[in-house]
Amino acid sequence: MERLPPLSPQPGETRRALVARTLREAAARGLVPQGTRLPGHRRLAEALGVSRNTLVDALEQLQAEGYVRAQGRSGTVMAAPPLGAPPPSPAPLPLSRWAQRALAGQVEEAGGPFAVDFRVGQPVPELYPERAWTQALARRAGDQPAHEDAGSLGPLATRRALAAHLNAGRGAQVTPEMVMLTGGTQSALDALARVFLEPGRVAAVEDPTYPGARAALAATGAQVVPVPVDAQGVQPGQLPAGATLAYVTPGCQYPTGVPLGAARRQALVVWARRTGAFVLEDDYAADLHHTGRPPAALQGLAPEQVILLGSFSKSLAPVTRSGFLVAPPEVLRVLAATRPLTDRFPARLDALALADVLGSGAYSRHLRRAHEVIARRQAALCAALQRALPGWAPVPVAAGLHLYLPLPAPWTEAEVLARAARLGVGLSAVGPLASGACAPALLLGFAHLPERTLQDGAARLSAALTS
Repeated sequence: MERLPPLSPQPGETRRALVARTLREAAARGLVPQGTRLPGHRRLAEALGVSRNTLVDALEQLQAEGYVRAQGRSGTVMAAPPLGAPPPSPAPLPLSRWAQRALAGQVEEAGGPFAVDFRVGQPVPELYPERAWTQALARRAGDQPAHEDAGSLGPLATRRALAAHLNAGRGAQVTPEMVMLTGGTQSALDALARVFLEPGRVAAVEDPTYPGARAALAATGAQVVPVPVDAQGVQPGQLPAGATLAYVTPGCQYPTGVPLGAARRQALVVWARRTGAFVLEDDYAADLHHTGRPPAALQGLAPEQVILLGSFSKSLAPVTRSGFLVAPPEVLRVLAATRPLTDRFPARLDALALADVLGSGAYSRHLRRAHEVIARRQAALCAALQRALPGWAPVPVAAGLHLYLPLPAPWTEAEVLARAARLGVGLSAVGPLASGACAPALLLGFAHLPERTLQDGAARLSAALTS
């Protein structure tokens, strides 16, 4: 008995599970060798500090697993051989090349906590229409058969609502048959990358860009070619002729925030038609244009060459996991046929709730309120930065949830981030979003912070840079 490891319960672990795990570990480590006869049930239970019934339940489980063997009046003996000594040091994981490429594409930011956290990607409670969403969920949960299958594309009611929303508000050309529901933009990018890319093929991405897009495309082993971005957005003349896919954010370039003008949109479509490449249009900020109407979706110009990606993770809430993909029918047929190999079907209840929120007008009313909050907070941060850092020039954007702040010479991103962190301010840098050298700049997420906190953050940043 003295050879048994001590009982060390884990969170939520029952006494029966604890006893079973302790005896299992004793057998695996050779503390109680194979063939050892255990003490009687009453004595063993007392030694372990559990009831006899608990011990018997644990031994029955271990017998079913083959760790112990009951021998009638002869008692219970350990039946499993030890695992042997563990290796002196953990062996490296046998990662696939896909996993290695995926890990290499990750971008990590310094951890907090920060008194004022301007880092991008923060949830915004005001962008969650809780009442409308919970009512839609409750209504749909009560009237939908649990066994009804939505198919690989998602419920038709939601695809109809999305098509109407995109055609009316985004100038798109969409029918319900062109829509696939997704768990978000990242899952759509992964599916498209797996279907169209492999080693030896080429994908193009804006530079700088959303790192999740570059990582998803590069994980396939395809060559990912960065295409420079300037004050007018991506430069179509720099797109590679042999690309299969090109990832762009024409409505609001990420991270600079500039929209793509009409001439460049036309050039992008001409390039796609000439090369046969598909353009992946990430419409990430379409519903977050808080200073006017958003530009029309590029998909409306060339629905046969543009695959439109969208998500409600920012305009509703990340917890909804509601996104969509709009593609030509021949592309959608392939995606629908290959989808069951990875994530089966979209969440039906969330999808139907989304259809109700879109169709009832609740989403439009919610966006009007959210736009007021976003615009007010952006103005407050711009004013606070102009007071605190005269001579610096934050770039207000018409959409999205962050400011773009170019750094004047001789400041570097690393130096500003380090100084700000010492005074409790978290920032995001643009450098990690680019493949090559780019002008130093910061991203300041603002929509999740109240105006007083924004002003405090600007004052702290000024103190950090003048001390």
